[in-house]
Amino acid sequence: MNDNEKRLVDLVADMDEDLALALAQEMLDNGDDPLRILELCREAMDIVGKRFENGEYFLPELILAGEMLDQIGGLAKPLIKHSSDKPVVALPRVLIGTVHGDLHDIGKNIVTFMLDINGFEVKDIGIDVPVAVFLEEIKAFKPQVVCLSGFLTLAFDSMKETIQAIEAAGLREGLKIQIGGGQIDETIRAFTGADGYGLNAVDAVNFSRISTGG
Repeated sequence: MNDNEKRLVDLVADMDEDLALALAQEMLDNGDDPLRILELCREAMDIVGKRFENGEYFLPELILAGEMLDQIGGLAKPLIKHSSDKPVVALPRVLIGTVHGDLHDIGKNIVTFMLDINGFEVKDIGIDVPVAVFLEEIKAFKPQVVCLSGFLTLAFDSMKETIQAIEAAGLREGLKIQIGGGQIDETIRAFTGADGYGLNAVDAVNFSRISTGG
């Protein structure tokens, strides 16, 4: 990690919005990889999440961090699209959202970007999504893959609850469910009942492609 990269992580984690946005724009203008910029934001969000769980940050800080990262994502997204060629044939549908009780969205946004530029028809239903909304969206959108995002440890229970509700509603057949965000591993995957988990956006795209035969 070079000096600018470390400084961007620190600025985002410390909630220095103006300087963080200016540095992100400067790095993009200088040709830095937009996906790397988003990855640095994810690392900063890891720090924010830990500070929240330790009682150093509270809900207003989470909301501010989310707004800041939305703005940086807005700067990076057009460059990601510009540098990538979509396949001629569209791949299947993917539904993605952050589970209820969690307001983190930078990881979800990166995955959404990557799915989009790889040709998937992806629908992002936002953050703090209630179980009932996931069920409604699955019925309406008819995805082949559902991605449940969450960073805080409390999200693991929400993921499990959401997956159990999908099964109880009779919507699990033919549907692959992936979880991601925070300290996800095989133990958490088994706990939630998901089909797979991703440590980054590339994992999410690969899982979606394999799961749908794309």
